[in-house]
Amino acid sequence: MSATLSTFAQSLTVETAFTVLAVAKQLKSQGKDVVELEIGDSPFESTPSAKSAGIAAIQDNQTHYCPSPGLPEFRQAAAEFVSGEFQIPAQAENVIVGPGAKVFEQFFCEAFLNPGDQVLVFSPYFPTYLPNILRRGAQPVFAPLKQEQEFRPDVDQIEKFLSDHPSPKAILMNSPHNPTGGVTTQEDLRNIADLIRGKDVAVFSDEPYCHMVWKGRHHSLLEQPGMMEQCVAAYTFSKSYSMSGWRLGFAVTAKPIADSIGKMINTTLSCTPPIVQIAGTQALKKDHGDRDSQMKLFREKVELLANGLNTIDGFHTLDPTATFYVFPKIAKVCNQLGITSHGFALYLLEGADDNFGVACLGGECFGEAGQGFLRFSCAEPNDRLKQAIEFLPQAISRRERVEAYLEKNPQHRLKTPYVE
Repeated sequence: MSATLSTFAQSLTVETAFTVLAVAKQLKSQGKDVVELEIGDSPFESTPSAKSAGIAAIQDNQTHYCPSPGLPEFRQAAAEFVSGEFQIPAQAENVIVGPGAKVFEQFFCEAFLNPGDQVLVFSPYFPTYLPNILRRGAQPVFAPLKQEQEFRPDVDQIEKFLSDHPSPKAILMNSPHNPTGGVTTQEDLRNIADLIRGKDVAVFSDEPYCHMVWKGRHHSLLEQPGMMEQCVAAYTFSKSYSMSGWRLGFAVTAKPIADSIGKMINTTLSCTPPIVQIAGTQALKKDHGDRDSQMKLFREKVELLANGLNTIDGFHTLDPTATFYVFPKIAKVCNQLGITSHGFALYLLEGADDNFGVACLGGECFGEAGQGFLRFSCAEPNDRLKQAIEFLPQAISRRERVEAYLEKNPQHRLKTPYVE
């Protein structure tokens, strides 16, 4: 007989975007034309200095182990980057390197959570937060992000979390926010810092979209006095430098926390490949112009998509403030069709047309507060975004196809109407 998987392994959930991605790729392999707006990946090339430095590093045989926390030159470059651009008082000793930002969710939870601790999670939320909390035997506590409040975290919800729970230990924050595109303002961050400063509460500040703020600039909780000792902020090269496949990110925090996470990297990953770190170092030093040019193109895309979606009856999205996602409310459409929001997303991909489909995600993939919404990524050329927008009203009008899809997939039939 096979060895029995642990209860945790059997209950593990995954990031739905990759599941839908697999379906989209399968349909494309069968000849269907699919506009892929499900995955949060850049459609652009990695920035030039990163590519040339990576190639040179291979040729220079930089192919061996390096220090677990990261190459000294990378850590220094990352510290100068967050200090110069975001006014975070970081030194090289405050930086640890990892394969992307996502891995720091797990390391943060391992660093701070014990079984039974409570963790505040704002919903909708990035779906890999929960597995990392549950891996530690901790308990998520949800607080809603609302469209009418621009998807900003409510400081009163944090105060309630601290006062109403027996072991409030951590808060997971994400700004700019995936999936909603919301931004936690500098005033919000100041109020949050004032509320938690000096308490035994740690914050994971997830900041992969730090260069995708379309109004003003990005602000981090680490800018606030005293927060380095209570916060781990995570950054990635996947978005800003179009380096998702390189798998490179880093976290910034107080030295004792950084040292602890460095041990976790040592005992799991050994190190992040030096080739990748060398490429990232040069990207940080030399590719500001290329990065900013790509960000302008992302802004054009998200504005095109948001404006187009708002012309469709039953769709409502906010003016873009950040990220390359659009998160329209479609409760009215779902209620009319009798289909869940993720069911509608899958219908657009699989059932609305035999030859053409649009891949996106239902808001419930990001938690209960996402019900009645869709998430669209802008990771396709502009003409493809326009094709998707033009297709949506046609798909909605094909009521007989919606019903046929629900007959085959009854789990997506809407049982209780959404609040419009």
